[in-house]
Amino acid sequence: MKKMKIIKDVIALRFKTSESEGVILHGEGQQGDYITLELRKARLLLQINLGSNQYGSILGHTSVTTGSLLDDNHWHSVVIERYRRNVNFTLDRHTQHFRTNGEFDHLDLDYELSFGGMPYSGKPVGGGRKNFKGCMESINYNGDNITDLARRKKLDTSSFRNLSFSCVETHTFPVFFNATSFLQLPGRANHNTISVSFQFRTWNPDGLLLFGNLDDGTLEISLDDSKVVVHINVTTAASNNRVDLLSGEFIHK
Repeated sequence: MKKMKIIKDVIALRFKTSESEGVILHGEGQQGDYITLELRKARLLLQINLGSNQYGSILGHTSVTTGSLLDDNHWHSVVIERYRRNVNFTLDRHTQHFRTNGEFDHLDLDYELSFGGMPYSGKPVGGGRKNFKGCMESINYNGDNITDLARRKKLDTSSFRNLSFSCVETHTFPVFFNATSFLQLPGRANHNTISVSFQFRTWNPDGLLLFGNLDDGTLEISLDDSKVVVHINVTTAASNNRVDLLSGEFIHK
């Protein structure tokens, strides 16, 4: 809670979430400087600007992305180390080194650095981003243990919203399938409706997701060239009817 003109930063934290979008930390200044770390499409995006000039000849915005599939509800560690324009951006011990754009060395922040979301400032930098939903621990900012200070109420807690010092564990259990495995469940006789829902993640563009025999035909859901395809076959004494439904594209990742 003080105006900061910083030449060196060390920010470290651990997080886990099942959400693919959310602001992990954000700070900004009246002169246009800012730093934002957020999840974007389950990847980690760091945006930093040490300053631009009003004539447009110096543009300081720098954006670096790392990781993938970070919405897996597992713990991930992040470290951001900056000295002047040199930055080390580390996710789970994999480090990217880069230099920020522009010519300025200091990060000028006005009074506030927020974790887990962005307070409304009326500036366009917010862009309607989602707040982080999940768990964080071991938050350290330039030598200060933010987690411990917040727990002991050594920080201003008036802006805290829906914050608790515990982490609710997920009750979902993923199943991994290799090229030969499958999960077979008993059917339900004498039912004229079927309802199926599941989430999946795969690197492969093709594969059978679900198959079932119906009283009067078959149901098949598969990946075909990175698109979800539903085949419904209905067989009667007089005819054999097939319905094909197609949805989505490029969904393997």
